[in-house]
Amino acid sequence: MLVESAAIKTEAFRALYADHGEQVVARVLAHHKEHEGISRVEKIRHCHLEFLGQDLNEADLAVLALHYSNMVVDAVVACPAVAGADDFLQRHLGHTKMFVVSGTPETELRDIVDARGMTHYFQAVCGSPRRKEPIVEELLARQGLVAQNCLFIGDAMTDYRAAQATGLDFIGRVGANEDNPFPDGTAVVGDLTELPK
Repeated sequence: MLVESAAIKTEAFRALYADHGEQVVARVLAHHKEHEGISRVEKIRHCHLEFLGQDLNEADLAVLALHYSNMVVDAVVACPAVAGADDFLQRHLGHTKMFVVSGTPETELRDIVDARGMTHYFQAVCGSPRRKEPIVEELLARQGLVAQNCLFIGDAMTDYRAAQATGLDFIGRVGANEDNPFPDGTAVVGDLTELPK
C-alpha cells in the first residue's frame, strides 16, 4: 500500500512455480491475485495442495516461504513509494496514530519498514501469521481508539474485509492499469496524492 510492491510479489510467485509449467503458474498467479493480502505461507500451502497435489510438511513449506522471501525483500526495500505516500506520512506524523497491518510476515515486514527509514511514522507494524481482523481489534483496544474515528487504507480485499469486520471506514487504492477488486460504491484512489488533506 505504501510501496509499489505488487508486481514484485507476483513475479516471485511466477518464479517459485516456474518449474511446474505455465498452466500451474497461471493458476497460482490467479490465486495470488484473488487473495492479495493473505500470508504467502497460506498461499503456497494452498497452491501446492490444490494445483500440484502435494500436502507440504512444515519444513518444506518453510523452505519455500524462505525462498520467496529471498526473492522479494531487497526488491521491496528498493522499489518506489506509492505516489503521495511520503508526503502523507510526513503530514500526519506526530498528530495522527498510524499503523501498518499486512499479510507479510511480521519480522520481515518490520525489517523492510526499518530499512526504508519509515519506522518512526508508525505506532505499530503488524503482519502475519496473525490475520488482519484480530490485529485491528487488538490495536483499537490497546490504543484506546474508536473504530468509527479510524480509516483503513488498503489495496486488497483482505483490507476491505478487515475494515468491514472491525467497523473502520475504508478507502481502496487501485493502481494504474489494475482491476478494481472492491465492491461498487467503495471509495477508491489511484495513489495517495488523491487522499483528502
